Amino acid sequence: MKITTVYDNEVCAGSDASVTGLKSEWGFSCLIEVSGEQILFDTGGDGSILLHNMERLGIDPEDLGKVVLSHEHWDHVGGIPDLLELNRDAEIYLLTSFSKSFKNKIGNPVVEVRGQAEICSLVHTTGELGSDIKEQSLVLETKNGVVVVTGCAHPGIGEIMGKASEFGELYGIMGGFHGFCDYPALKNMKFLSPCHCTQHLREITAGFPDTYQRNGVGRVFTFE
Repeated sequence: MKITTVYDNEVCAGSDASVTGLKSEWGFSCLIEVSGEQILFDTGGDGSILLHNMERLGIDPEDLGKVVLSHEHWDHVGGIPDLLELNRDAEIYLLTSFSKSFKNKIGNPVVEVRGQAEICSLVHTTGELGSDIKEQSLVLETKNGVVVVTGCAHPGIGEIMGKASEFGELYGIMGGFHGFCDYPALKNMKFLSPCHCTQHLREITAGFPDTYQRNGVGRVFTFE
């Protein structure tokens, strides 16, 4: 299983040196490759930047079979119109609570998510979490344990971890952590890679030096 960060607030200095010209901007998107599937999680806020980074990273928009949108904030769904101009076949997984106006703009096949569901083999959605800002995260089954990928984690990392743990023992978390600061809850994680909207990134970096992995556009993580 391979995860590539395609859109983030910064370009990762630890990225493959052969990849140049990547752009950063507020928002998040990553590509998950598993079992012959290519799944894009979120689309960042600017379609031109999303497609630029995909081109630089050798990702063909036409190869995407599924696109999962965590929540309806512009910095996670803003790139979808430009992306769908190049791919009219990918299934779009979005929450039932997304606005009608947004749903009406999607010409591709749509799968509305409310509860837990399988996206493909080894990849699941937590289903709709949260009360104020509703959001879904991805749950990836690896040989080492469950890896959680979040958009902004508006429902709270604790609630997301609780739901993801129903799929097995948690191994790690990546994505936006928002205002999360319950650091003891992370003590058993073997992999931590917060990015995008994480407000306490410095504290997490300092508190978990052995498990923290810097993220950013171009960063690639591989799990068995």
